[in-house]
Amino acid sequence: MRILLCNDDGYFAPGIEHLASALADVAEITVVAPERDRSGASNSLTLDRPLSLKQAANGFYYVNGTPTDCVHLAVTGMLEKLPDMVISGINIGANMGDDTIYSGTVAAATEGFLLGVPALAVSLCSKAGGHFATAARVTRELVLLLQRQPLSVPVLLNVNVPDVSHEELAGIVVTRLGKRHKAEPVVRTISPRNETVFWVGAAGEAQDAGEGTDFFAVQNNQVSLTPLQIDLTHTAQLSLVRSWLAQ
Repeated sequence: MRILLCNDDGYFAPGIEHLASALADVAEITVVAPERDRSGASNSLTLDRPLSLKQAANGFYYVNGTPTDCVHLAVTGMLEKLPDMVISGINIGANMGDDTIYSGTVAAATEGFLLGVPALAVSLCSKAGGHFATAARVTRELVLLLQRQPLSVPVLLNVNVPDVSHEELAGIVVTRLGKRHKAEPVVRTISPRNETVFWVGAAGEAQDAGEGTDFFAVQNNQVSLTPLQIDLTHTAQLSLVRSWLAQ
């Protein structure tokens, strides 16, 4: 089995090291990750300059681009054979609800999915990063399950793991995305050069976080497993817009 690993925190991040180590004996691992932290890069491709591919001392490859660049470059230009799976992570911090729109972690997995490869996006749900080993073990369990029982079609699975020991987990549940309140306003401040600058505000608190959502699962120490799709069509509004246009 061949697995391509990526992330949005950079090739030096502890999460991807834990992941590569946990999967080393179950698959042939190739790591291609951004050269620096690209959190929030979403599904952006770099089209205004060429990309470079370099190899670090630990064998990981890194690219001067986005998480999407990394997977696209690896699958369409670097690897001789299509990987059997793309795994993005382990991200430090949750990617639940609206986060998935902005997430570079989810974007890297999405690019694999768009290229016809089953993909997982894996996140550890805290900024403390206390239990990367738990998320790595959960990912390994999911990979082994997919090896034994492959799904009939390529899937894009968003995995959020509570930041607790593996023994404290209350199982794995299939969830839907919840929803956050709108983000906090940008923070305005003055730079050392006396220029007005702005920091993007914090994400909103959970709004739709009832049973069945990713927020609810993680809050209850369950691993959240959400199948994602790329079709953004608002199907329920098709007839509404047709009627509006016909007036």
